[in-house]
Amino acid sequence: MQAAIPASPARTFTPAPQRYAKCIEVSKRVRWDIDGDVIRGRRFDFAKKFMPDGLSKIDRLTFLQPSEARFLSQVQGRTYANMFALVERYIGAKVLDISRNYWLGDQVALEALVRLTDEELKHQELFRRLEGMAASEMPEGYEFKPQPNDVAGAVLSKSTWAVLGLTLDIELFSQAHYRSSIEPDANLSELWKDVFLFHWKEESQHAILDEMEWRREDERVTAKERDAGVSDLIALVADVDGIVQAQAKADAAYFLRHVGRKLSPAQEEAVRDLVLKAYRWQYIATGVQEPRFAEVLAELVTPEQMGRIGAALAPILAHAGS
Repeated sequence: MQAAIPASPARTFTPAPQRYAKCIEVSKRVRWDIDGDVIRGRRFDFAKKFMPDGLSKIDRLTFLQPSEARFLSQVQGRTYANMFALVERYIGAKVLDISRNYWLGDQVALEALVRLTDEELKHQELFRRLEGMAASEMPEGYEFKPQPNDVAGAVLSKSTWAVLGLTLDIELFSQAHYRSSIEPDANLSELWKDVFLFHWKEESQHAILDEMEWRREDERVTAKERDAGVSDLIALVADVDGIVQAQAKADAAYFLRHVGRKLSPAQEEAVRDLVLKAYRWQYIATGVQEPRFAEVLAELVTPEQMGRIGAALAPILAHAGS
């Protein structure tokens, strides 16, 4: 006989109409144009890094010359932009799907979600433009391994509870990355840095909406459905780690082909391990450890469910933080 699933902590969530209205107001105020506000006719400055050391961890590879470390940061930065384009493919589709809850109801909430979707489509276009710009000036042979439509299809096959949890995690870590590492670093390519300034301006509203919709979904599901959602969320994190491992392997190989000198076998292995460590840090660890995400998750799940999540994350976090 299957064991009874314990109820999650008691809570009541009532979406606040004024919060949807505020997201619309801020969305209108910060709205930007790809060419007129972000790119402005500029190109990447390849004399500067793209990713800050706090995210890339490249400063640990003390055997790299400054130009080599800079190139590896640019490889990581190219993938960073492509990763956001990847996840925004499924986010836009999912938000359109949940907007049906408001089609014949709260039109303010509907507008907020439609604006979010429109902004995510714009972000995808921006990141596609950036990939073309990077490809035109970086050595041939770079590969972005995951296919956006395949990944989106796999994510969207999971429960809405889990997908919204993953989405909040991503939106929050994108903001944390900008505030703590990208914005303070004066030594990054100005264009690359501006991309994530403007991205951050719109993603700030998205995280508010994601949290409200996750809480709304959490109130709708049964304890059994929520428990299944926890299993789906664990599976999604494992899928993210699979993507991270494949891309880290590809990026390390690309860097080693074009670094310009032969590194020792130990140094090559250090590069491969460092890139994987950095990607696990960027795309998994910084999200699940982000205080707001941890707080919301703890409110929605039982201690037993939190223990399952923690056990699944433990080896990834141990490697990312080592």
